[in-house]
Amino acid sequence: MKLVGRLIVILVVLAAISFFAAPGVGFFALRSAADANDAAGLSRLIDYAAVRQSLRPQLDGNPAAAAPAPSFMEDPIGAVRRQIEQAAAPAAPDVEAYLTPAALAALTRGEGRYASLRGPSSLPSPDATTTGGPLPRPVYWGINRARMSVTDEGGSRTLFTFERKGPFDWKLVHIGLPDGVASVTPSRVAPPAPPIVGNSGGKGG
Repeated sequence: MKLVGRLIVILVVLAAISFFAAPGVGFFALRSAADANDAAGLSRLIDYAAVRQSLRPQLDGNPAAAAPAPSFMEDPIGAVRRQIEQAAAPAAPDVEAYLTPAALAALTRGEGRYASLRGPSSLPSPDATTTGGPLPRPVYWGINRARMSVTDEGGSRTLFTFERKGPFDWKLVHIGLPDGVASVTPSRVAPPAPPIVGNSGGKGG
């Protein structure tokens, strides 16, 4: 009976640890699925509709753009002004550019707004044994919602918010981009070797 009781206690403790650690596991599962270009795995880990909704106002850079346009009957001048502003405004970055596997992998490594520039060629090779990357830091940890951040070398934070969808099932529902542009650390290039000066040969006598 004592052995059974201990096993029950161990199982309860393991279940509690798994219950609260699940968002962190979800973050690394997201990074791994993105690195592997696993669309099916990403769809199980991401609420794409919610993430798109979280990104649009950050990319527009204009909170007023989210407000409904005035009707022509109520405010003809305002309606015409809104149409002119929308036509003259530069095109906002495409939300989908942040939701490709390569971009998601870059986001989990703190590349922020530069992540949208990542293409499939930036993914690790299939035979890579490890992909690595910075560890996320917990910002908020609750029963049904958890938020983690990844910081680049310049101090810009990319935030990831996960929401509980089941006892151990969490999905990414929000990505918070840095206010500015997260810097991408340039690859370190070895300094060029000094030129080798060959002997010109001895002088003839």
